[in-house]
Amino acid sequence: MKTWWKEAVVYQVYWRSFYDTNGDGFGDLEGVIAKLDYIKKLGVDVIWLNPCYESPDFDNGYDISDYYQIMDKAGNMATWERLLAEVHKRGMKLIMDLVLNHTSDQHPWFLESRSSKDNPKRDWYIWKDPKDAKEPNNWRSYFTPSVWEYDSTTEQYYMHSFAIQQPDLNWENEEVRQAIYQMMRFWLDKGIDGFRLDVINLLAKVKGFPDVENPQNINYLGNNPGIHEYLREMNREVLQHYDIMTVGEIPFVTPEDGVLYVGEDRNELHTLFHFEVADDMPTWDMTRFKEIQTRWYEGLKGRGTNSQFLNNHDHTRQVTRYGNDGKYRVESAKLLATMIHTLPGIPYVYQGEEIGMTGVRFPSIEDYNDIAMKNKYKEEVEKGRDPEEVFEDLLVLSRDNSRTPIQWNTGEQAGFTTGTPWIKVNPNYQEINVEAALAGPDSVFYYYQKLIRLRKENPVMIYGNYQDVSAGDEHVYAYTRTDQGVTWLVLLNHSDNESLFMIPEEVSTENAQLVLANYQDSSQQESLQKLTLRPHEARIYQV
Repeated sequence: MKTWWKEAVVYQVYWRSFYDTNGDGFGDLEGVIAKLDYIKKLGVDVIWLNPCYESPDFDNGYDISDYYQIMDKAGNMATWERLLAEVHKRGMKLIMDLVLNHTSDQHPWFLESRSSKDNPKRDWYIWKDPKDAKEPNNWRSYFTPSVWEYDSTTEQYYMHSFAIQQPDLNWENEEVRQAIYQMMRFWLDKGIDGFRLDVINLLAKVKGFPDVENPQNINYLGNNPGIHEYLREMNREVLQHYDIMTVGEIPFVTPEDGVLYVGEDRNELHTLFHFEVADDMPTWDMTRFKEIQTRWYEGLKGRGTNSQFLNNHDHTRQVTRYGNDGKYRVESAKLLATMIHTLPGIPYVYQGEEIGMTGVRFPSIEDYNDIAMKNKYKEEVEKGRDPEEVFEDLLVLSRDNSRTPIQWNTGEQAGFTTGTPWIKVNPNYQEINVEAALAGPDSVFYYYQKLIRLRKENPVMIYGNYQDVSAGDEHVYAYTRTDQGVTWLVLLNHSDNESLFMIPEEVSTENAQLVLANYQDSSQQESLQKLTLRPHEARIYQV
């Protein structure tokens, strides 16, 4: 079935690193408004805005203390309402990032809940008695060695899947669910176009909270019995009544589970982020990547819609982690873009990706803000490990790699702020910045623009069947997309060396037309049967 959200390209705005208009070092909603024409110029349809609700900001806004207010760092409700109007005025849509698994420990609900065992909101969170004078079980959280935090006021533990400042809501309590649904309607009635739902598969907990064999493998936190009942209820009560887009952040999920969340006959969510690449593939592995793509395509084919991304605010920038951010930065950035925009699923562009921004490497742990990284560093050093070694190990997956400010120009602080930025600017902003990208016709930016336009004009990129035709090639990824008699062949040499590729006989290349290439001098003329692809070369042909 054709729908507007399947045809969308989504641009993620991590607003605190986007553009600062008041000099306090944090990006803000006024900054997003100021740069909307830039986002529009790229050609995207949907803006995903990271959380800007009231928050003490322990985890960059993912610890919400008031779902109905905007945090001071970001602006206020009037600014937010103007942002929504300005987005819509430009023919784009806005989806809000919403955290429903947990709140801040400063949320009035939790303050009441922890005040006494007989408070009416006690059961809005998950409280347990100590077991043998210790934690109720051996579960680990994302950010700390235990999911349990002792509260001396009532002599019980509360559960937190993330930081101790982020207590988990008790979704078994119907009052909690109704309060959440009421809040979701509040935002939808304001006219937003959907939600990105944070760790949405964590809402249901394992019944009885038993110890687990291997606490380090935290997949027991997600995909538990009851989760689909909650999501179907949410859809029935709220989501189905609006013409919106919903995307669930769903860790620990396979295609077999994934289709249960996004199957079009399931009445739960529209699409999902899975993390078989971003979480489970630390460095580029072509064979594994192809296998993941094929499995997900086959698992969702004709039933549900996938999302395509290689980086976001939680994952190192793609050209650094999965490409070549040195000699072939531009070619590599364009190749990765070609791949994400031509594979089956909705493409996501993380701010700065469209100019080929790279990950950062600061000299010391003191330069990092990431609560997950800092907690893990402390935990490992306290075990007696060498601090330098721990630091090196944590660098590759630090969430701050992708959170450095957008590099707008060569001015002070890359034109991001007139103050001191909340996190340091990547030193390479003199070479890599928006101003330079907009001035250079062959820049990564204009390549993204072309890809996005192609997607709008060619349904084959959205609805086409997918087939990997590259066999076991370790460097070249070749696949076709076919829709209503139109076939596109995508060729990607994901390597620092030239690769000779033999196009299989079943792909007819007789009247092949070059649609797009990331090297300027690519010619129509070469024989396609036996093609030498240059380092990080990407080509799309209509065959």
